Amino acid sequence: MLAPPVIAIMGPTASGKTAYAAELCQRLGTEIVSVDSALVYRHLDIGAAKPDAATLAIAPHRMIDIRDPHEIFSAADFAREAMPHLLELAGQGKVPLLVGGTGLYFRALIEGLSAMPAADADVRAELKARMVSEGLLAMHLELQALDPVSAARIHPNDPQRILRALEIHRVSGKSRSDWQRKSDRPAFPFRLLSIVLAPADRGELHRRIALRFDQMLADGFLDEVRGLMADPRLHPDLPSMRAVGYRQAWQHLSGQTDAKAFREQAIAATRQLAKRQLTWFRGSSSSRWFDPQAEKDTLDYCVREFLSPA
Repeated sequence: MLAPPVIAIMGPTASGKTAYAAELCQRLGTEIVSVDSALVYRHLDIGAAKPDAATLAIAPHRMIDIRDPHEIFSAADFAREAMPHLLELAGQGKVPLLVGGTGLYFRALIEGLSAMPAADADVRAELKARMVSEGLLAMHLELQALDPVSAARIHPNDPQRILRALEIHRVSGKSRSDWQRKSDRPAFPFRLLSIVLAPADRGELHRRIALRFDQMLADGFLDEVRGLMADPRLHPDLPSMRAVGYRQAWQHLSGQTDAKAFREQAIAATRQLAKRQLTWFRGSSSSRWFDPQAEKDTLDYCVREFLSPA
């Protein structure tokens, strides 16, 4: 008997995930489980591109507005709280849609998070110095020799994950993949289709990011952040306030940047976020990539095929 199906719709910010997921949600008569580290927070609405009331009416979302912005919410918290929603929807005969851009949340839910050695600042500093002198490719080749399983999963242009994998081996004498195999977490109890939505033209993604940010400003994003800054429980080092856009807005409203610099910095930070997200999702060999506009027919066929297995 086949396990119940789940569809994961991943991708960088401003790639069109929400629009496609809302359409699919209506078509399948189901609900969306948000996989987004900013949308979990109440009052982060405009800057987090939280779905509006009209979207929520046609595509109900779960795992949004579940924490206040002063609270800490981890990937492990997400996995623990999201799984019951998937089980409930599947029990109702629905196909849950996992939708978002937070790669670590996807990993925590689908693969689980294994205990790993704590970070070692001295080892990390040494590895960073070597990366500068020897180059990132040399570090990835070293990882291939030490931990070929992890090297195959980590993109050669992902310095953070390469250095972390090397650091784990250095401080523990065991590979990252060895630590991951130690997880006693039950297997993900669903049949999974992983989709990554991303415009084939990076310039188009950048254009969409700039347009969306300007629309956020027009919709009152700075007033939203002013309201958050009035909460004495909040400060710029909280995870919620470090979200892209919010950090730059806080700095601007604190007098550190003018309006022009604020806009430029926020758009640049959003582009960098999109680049990191793309790098993360490239590390998943099982995901299928589509341009949501140019390849929509192929994307729809992929979904129909998944939901109608032979």
